[in-house]
Amino acid sequence: MKSNRRAFLGGVSAAMLSAPHVARSQKKYDDGASDSEIKIGHTCPYSGPASAYGVNGKAIVAFWDMINDKGGINGRKVKFISLDDGYSPPKTVELIRQLVEQERVLCTHNTLGTACNTAIHKYMNQKKVPHLFLATGASKWGDPKHFPWTMGYQPDYAKHILANVKDARIGVLMQNDDYGKDYWDGFKEGLGKEANRVVKHVSYEITEPTVDSQIIQLKAADANVFFNIATPKFAAQAMRKVADLGWKPVQYINNVAASVGTVMKPAGFDNVQGVLTAAYVMDPTDPSWAEHEDMKGFKAWMAKYHPTAHLADLGNVSGYTVSTLMAETLRRCGDELTRANVMKQAASFQKFRVPMLLPGITVSTSPTDYYPVQAVQLQRFKDQSWQLFGEVLSAESA
Repeated sequence: MKSNRRAFLGGVSAAMLSAPHVARSQKKYDDGASDSEIKIGHTCPYSGPASAYGVNGKAIVAFWDMINDKGGINGRKVKFISLDDGYSPPKTVELIRQLVEQERVLCTHNTLGTACNTAIHKYMNQKKVPHLFLATGASKWGDPKHFPWTMGYQPDYAKHILANVKDARIGVLMQNDDYGKDYWDGFKEGLGKEANRVVKHVSYEITEPTVDSQIIQLKAADANVFFNIATPKFAAQAMRKVADLGWKPVQYINNVAASVGTVMKPAGFDNVQGVLTAAYVMDPTDPSWAEHEDMKGFKAWMAKYHPTAHLADLGNVSGYTVSTLMAETLRRCGDELTRANVMKQAASFQKFRVPMLLPGITVSTSPTDYYPVQAVQLQRFKDQSWQLFGEVLSAESA
């Protein structure tokens, strides 16, 4: 799609909404689809210890409001059912069964959390319901051979190369669940023969009030690198405690907790200068994107459909980009809104440009490649925003 032919409606191109049907065959429907409606299911922690991620769900709701305002997908309105699972895997199971067996959704979209998605992984594949574009960067979501109905979205966890840290002694904070364990396993794999550079590895339960004692242990181990594998609340706590202790390691934070509004600001801007992470979307707090066509469209959408949200919450960008991909997947289904065709179209993207992805990063999938976004760029926190540096790096799963 050439940029000079794009007419954006709230950042999503008119072509995405009004292009002719890809499929011109006789109409075919599975549960959750009809001549007038497409029903999609979603779970997200609007409450509980990971409620900071509720930003993502609210953004997705606002996105589908915009799509429906513009006439829906190929003339069909989208009924997006978003339920609060409190980041509790048993609750996720209960709600997903409700969505599949009672609401009879066509598919689920961007269900959040590694542990929560793990709890429904086998069920969704047994039921042959598309389990699409998950809000988790764990490596296991790209396994079409064993789980053909599940596809991730965000990059597999990037391997941070610590070659610039002389005699690196690494301290790791990890959330004690599938999310933390998968990230930890990927980090060790990235270190390879240098895995013995981890001098201390500590974990926390999401029900704990603070991670202060864990940070004290890492400092006591004389680590000069701090690898922070935490959800927003605890990531912010950890960086604040690092500063309180006067500890000055090189700090790396995982991408899912890199929001300026929900993590960096609560941690205290003075406390997070120089922190590193990997990014794949544009940050609305970065002034260098202010005049970019994507950012203008995103801000227009925020102003009209999500006015109470804060631009500094990166979850809004995540919800916007992943929903754009979901909308394009459904549009490409044309009048064949079957679950099998939804998966076929999801696995047929070739260098598709999603608004708000960083330049040079596109979406590509195939029947054997279920990792839609496979690249990242490193960024460093300075003043009150992230600053990108270096080249776009492949983040393909091993």
